[in-house]
Amino acid sequence: MSDILEGYAKSATPEFIARYNELDCAEVYAPLLDLLPQTPVRIADIGAGTGRDAAWFAAAGHRVLAVEPVKELRESGMRGHISPNIEWLDDKMPTLKKAQNYGRFDLITLCGVWQHIEDRDRQLAMQSLGRMAASGGKMVMSLRHGPAPLDRPVFSICPDETIERAKQCGFSLLRRVETGSIQVGNRALGVNWTWLAFQMTDPSI
Repeated sequence: MSDILEGYAKSATPEFIARYNELDCAEVYAPLLDLLPQTPVRIADIGAGTGRDAAWFAAAGHRVLAVEPVKELRESGMRGHISPNIEWLDDKMPTLKKAQNYGRFDLITLCGVWQHIEDRDRQLAMQSLGRMAASGGKMVMSLRHGPAPLDRPVFSICPDETIERAKQCGFSLLRRVETGSIQVGNRALGVNWTWLAFQMTDPSI
């Protein structure tokens, strides 16, 4: 995991950050857009990057905990997306030790994050997420399939295994959608995504 974080730190150029921020959040979340909360709630954005999604949620009135372990991305987000509705936190998976101290959240988002977690750590990571989800709260995550830059490696993901892990931690599946990449370059490389939406139905697990 440390190698991946170092890779993101080295890649955090103004051009990289601008390209990340330019993506339209409504287009990114289109497969699950109707499942997102319409009234203000507490959101934990895990792997918040430069804060693109956090800022989008904050602008809609939500209170967002933006969890990002890469200093260069986190500081860029703090400078570029100033909002009283965003609180930044230096924390990382699989344990999310600090984030768990913030209580439970109505929505947890992991956009382009899960593929960076090694298989051996995914069960612990899911357990940590389960402890952060409010009863009835939702979790949405995108699973990347396909090649990635050498300095930001990804690990293969089986959606069915991810769904089963989530179920073991109290989540029920709401939706599964397979999509192509919205980025032209990634689409040309054959990158595609599986979007999953869950609801916490048994927080006692």
